Amino acid sequence: MQGMSTPEADTMAELIADCADLPTGLTVDPELVSAGIPAARAAAAWWVSEANAAQVIDLDEYV
Repeated sequence: MQGMSTPEADTMAELIADCADLPTGLTVDPELVSAGIPAARAAAAWWVSEANAAQVIDLDEYV
């Protein structure tokens, strides 16, 4: 990728296409993985505790 291909996206599809096109430096190089550098891990699942939920339970709109 040489930068954004659509300087001003006219549609959501163009914007998504530009955002989904990762620069070469951010992709996984198979040679690095075989050299012992770990691949990216999946994100850990997140959750909201009861204490956190209780802080906003009385609000009509959480901002």
